[in-house]
Parts: sequence; structure tokens; C-alpha cells
Amino acid sequence: MGQTLRHFTVLMLVMTLAACGRGAGDETPPEAGDRAVARVEGAPIWVSDVKREAVAQGLIGEGEPLDVTSDLFRRVLDEVIDQKLLAAEADRRGLADSPLAQRRLEATRERILGDMLVETTVNRAISDEAVQTLYQEQLQLARNSEEIRLRLILSATREEADAVRGMLTAGANFEQLAMQRSTDETTRFSGGDLGYATLDVMPAAYAAALRDAAAGDTVGPFEAEGGWAVLRVEDRRRETPPTLEQARPQIVRYLTYEEVRRLLEQLRGRAEVEVMLTGDPLAVPGAPEEPASAPPAAPAENTAQTEDADA
Repeated sequence: MGQTLRHFTVLMLVMTLAACGRGAGDETPPEAGDRAVARVEGAPIWVSDVKREAVAQGLIGEGEPLDVTSDLFRRVLDEVIDQKLLAAEADRRGLADSPLAQRRLEATRERILGDMLVETTVNRAISDEAVQTLYQEQLQLARNSEEIRLRLILSATREEADAVRGMLTAGANFEQLAMQRSTDETTRFSGGDLGYATLDVMPAAYAAALRDAAAGDTVGPFEAEGGWAVLRVEDRRRETPPTLEQARPQIVRYLTYEEVRRLLEQLRGRAEVEVMLTGDPLAVPGAPEEPASAPPAAPAENTAQTEDADA
């Protein structure tokens, strides 16, 4: 129900913005090559409208194709038709003029414009050249780093870990002991195999214990997250760097994060932002506090449900 209402709110905003630029029966495609696939009260629904809704629901990724003959396209089209019918009926009943609707429409407008600014900024910053430059930097680091393959037996107490180490010293098989004794449910059934990793991505306790360990060494017990660890070093090798295409998604995510961080840093640096929370370090001294007679705030989930019900 909540998701339907959110879609309804977004669609009301889209209809409001569209009404400012086009008439209800305007047949001008909003995008090159677009085509109408349905009409509601004479107003066209375009292929791009359906694709945008599919992306918003996470059914396809941004830029991915959506076959107009597929069952998915038809299902999303039916949802867009329902949303337009609901939005039109809400408008007919005057709900769009309520203060709550206006607040929601403005919030949705801000979200859409903010997303468009981020997309524009990120698309301008993330080029093939930027991806290639960062990849070469990471490639150089990878060539100078080492991967270690480990097996783990995790115990709840130091005494249990000492017993494990004693059995290993007496000749017990590490893999079998891991399956029998380890409390780490993720690795115990694979004989404690942690795979290959570099020291910089390991937990600090692991990295400290393994810094001088050679292939074949058993290390521990030492205290780590979740208990007491005993490790066996299976292998040490130079890190095998990924290809550019393998690394591209991660590089794009990193560049996107950095660009958005820089953008927000610039915007906050030149804007006047006043946080009015009591006890907040950013709050202005002497700012009025909320009256003691004010009703207690409802939990976020309940508040959202209340607003949905009011709508």
C-alpha cells in the first residue's frame, strides 16, 4: 500500500509538471524515437514512461532495454495506467490542493531535481579516461601487494582455541577440525577456507598476526571478532589484478560516490544551513526549544502510515 501511494505521489507530480508544458492530448514524443503505447482519457502513455517506472521499481537497470512485447512491460504498463487513473481521480476530488499533498509534491519535486543534478554531474565526471586513470593507479598498487590464502578455526573461548591448537600440533587435519570445531558458520563446512585476501582488507587482528607468517604456518590463537581464531596460511602470492572490464563497475561506483561527496561539500560550503535540534552541535545557541506541551513524536514508520492514511 505504501509503495502504491509513493508511486501515486510521484505520478501526480509528473502530471502536474507535464501539464505546464503540454496539453493533455499532446502527441509530441517526450524522447526521440518514443511512441505511445496506451491512452488514458486521451492522454498518451509513452514507452519511456513505462521504462522509467520499471527503473523506479528496480525491475530493470538505468539504460537497460525493456521489450514492449514482454510480460514485464505489459505488467508495468498496467500499473502506470492504474496510477494515472488514481491520480486523475484524486485531482478531481481536490486532494491535490490539500497542504499534505502540496508538501509531498514539493518533496518529490526536490528529490527528482536533486537526482537529475547528481546524474548530470556524475555523467560529466565519469568518463572512460577517468576510469582508465584510476584503474592504472590501482593496477600499480596491486602489483606491489601480496595476497594470502587462509583457513580459519574460530572458537568461543581461549581455552577451546588452545585445545584446537594442541590438536593441530599433534597432527590433526586442519580442514576436518574446522568442520568439527569451528563456530564460523560461513567457512566451517568448506574446511575453514577464507580464500585469498590482502592484509589491508583483513580485520586488524588478522593482519597483525599474519604480517610475518609464511605459507604453511599455523597462527594463533588470538582474539578476533566473534571469538578466538587459529589460522593456517595456505599460500602467499603477488596479487592478481582484475582486468579493466572486471574493475569498471567498482571504479564507476567509487567515482560516483566521490563526485557526489564533492558536490555536497561544495553546496554545504556556500549555503547557510541551520539545524534546529536540541543538543545538536550545529544548532544555533539560544534557538527556541520545542514546547514541553508538544505531543511526543510517533515512530517514523507509524508517522508514514498516518500520512498515507490521511492521503
